[in-house]
Amino acid sequence: MNLHVINTGFFKLDGGAMFGVVPKVLWSKTNPADENNLCTWAMRCLLVEDGNKLVLIDNGIGDKQDAKFFSHYYLHGNASLEKSLHEKDFHFDDITDNFLTHLHFDHCGGGVRYVNADIHRLEMTFKNANYWTNKDHWEWAIHPNVREKASFLKENILPMEESGQLGFLDLEKKSLYPGFDFITVDGHTDKQMLPKIQYKGHTIVFAADLLPSVGHIPLPYVMGYDTRPLITLEEKKSFLEEAALNKYVLFLEHDPENECCTVKMTDKGVRLDQKFSLHEL
Repeated sequence: MNLHVINTGFFKLDGGAMFGVVPKVLWSKTNPADENNLCTWAMRCLLVEDGNKLVLIDNGIGDKQDAKFFSHYYLHGNASLEKSLHEKDFHFDDITDNFLTHLHFDHCGGGVRYVNADIHRLEMTFKNANYWTNKDHWEWAIHPNVREKASFLKENILPMEESGQLGFLDLEKKSLYPGFDFITVDGHTDKQMLPKIQYKGHTIVFAADLLPSVGHIPLPYVMGYDTRPLITLEEKKSFLEEAALNKYVLFLEHDPENECCTVKMTDKGVRLDQKFSLHEL
């Protein structure tokens, strides 16, 4: 098995929204904001090359929305999904599976694209891939609550089903295939799936939006975007204690600087241990 970091670019979100009730004087120590109170965040995906499988975890924000939409998120950086895949000598058509942690636009927008820049025609970016979610989260996304409606964009989601490439994973088995398992969490959104992969003697967990960055390790640092923040608190506590005990490597999708980290138990609870790049394993 080989793992490849796939960077799809950076965007900006309000720092207060990203850290909830935590005061700016505290969260700005790890994630400084600009003059508009916006912090930079990565959209970092993971490509799993395993035998005849090439599994992409999430796919970034894509480029289908209009200028007004993107003006809210200040996309920047030189990386893109296509460019990053090409740098690893892969093409869209090589992807066999697209595992989607959840269906918010910054995690699944790159999976559907315009046909030859025609805004009235959509096609699947990975024409040979199965797109994986779970039935519970799918229903949550296509019948969204008012609070999350702006994050579930129909042009990102419905073509998966229309193309016949959509698949639902079993929430009891919690596995894509042997060696590629996942856990589910419900605080951020219903039935978010976090991949758990065995690699070079390590357990890699793709932390997605349960743990966006190292700045979110302290338990109260919970995003204002989370639909059930008290459940997130419980899930984070359990997950981070397990990660510290078992020395999990946490792959960070949104941290602007750090690809991976480990955590450790301290007198103050779970805290950051080490930060490093995936290739250092």
